[in-house]
Amino acid sequence: MTIIRFSNGDAMSLPLDSDLLRTFLAVADTGNLTRAADAVRRTQSAVSMQIKKLEDLLGFTLFERHSRGVVLTAQGRRLVDNARRIVALLDDTAAALREPALDGSVRIGISEEYINSTLPKALGAFAATHPNVEVTVQQGHSMSNLTSLEAGEIDIAVVFEPGGRTRNEVLMVDPTVWASSDQHGTYERRPVPIATYTHYEGGWCDDLAIRSLKKRGIACRVAYVSRTSSGLIAAVVSGLAIAPMSRSAIPAGCRELTEEDGFGIIDMSNVVLRTRPDHRSPTIDAMAEAIRRAFRGAD
Repeated sequence: MTIIRFSNGDAMSLPLDSDLLRTFLAVADTGNLTRAADAVRRTQSAVSMQIKKLEDLLGFTLFERHSRGVVLTAQGRRLVDNARRIVALLDDTAAALREPALDGSVRIGISEEYINSTLPKALGAFAATHPNVEVTVQQGHSMSNLTSLEAGEIDIAVVFEPGGRTRNEVLMVDPTVWASSDQHGTYERRPVPIATYTHYEGGWCDDLAIRSLKKRGIACRVAYVSRTSSGLIAAVVSGLAIAPMSRSAIPAGCRELTEEDGFGIIDMSNVVLRTRPDHRSPTIDAMAEAIRRAFRGAD
């Protein structure tokens, strides 16, 4: 636990410990006290108490409670960015003090779903500890990243595999689900408009998503086609369509369509970390560990 004091320029300062900020971020990121409790490895009642303590210290409410979970208040949204910077700085400082500085280069291939979420956490922590390492990132779907790994074009690949038992290192299990905008009743239309990926060899099979609708007797029509998950997100946020996406990639303002909505999980996917056994180095191992830590924080 680290104590941080905030001052408003007067004699008064607010002592906030890092545990409170970590719990606050877990609740903000999950929008749910139960999932936040799992993330910080505490009970739900302990999480509630920590949020109440933080609100009492600050003097304002951070979350509004709803039937589906919690939503940040305006004051809560103001705190999020500062809290992230503080926690990241503490983690990076601790890592920098523990590990010797490395040099050289490391090349990473990763799916688009994590390019703007989990990967920046890993890169930020790694750069703080090893500023002399040259890092190169390749964004691509799983098959292209695996091909690049086997060809020696990258050193680390973070890819999707079908759920279940695997010989590879699983970073997290990230179900594929249907996502819809909170502001639009898109999923209630019939036929329901859906957004899908274009077909490419070895990539995501749209048939699996469509099959899940047919099994439930839900008529659908393809309203949007994209090669990237950002395109699918745009279709969902705008209310143009619902789309299959990784649960962790569902953007703000959107939600998972559950069994209560008449939908459900499309498929279970493992997110795995792959390296070349014949090409290891302290630099590659350190980056792999930074990626592991970032995904553990995303669980």
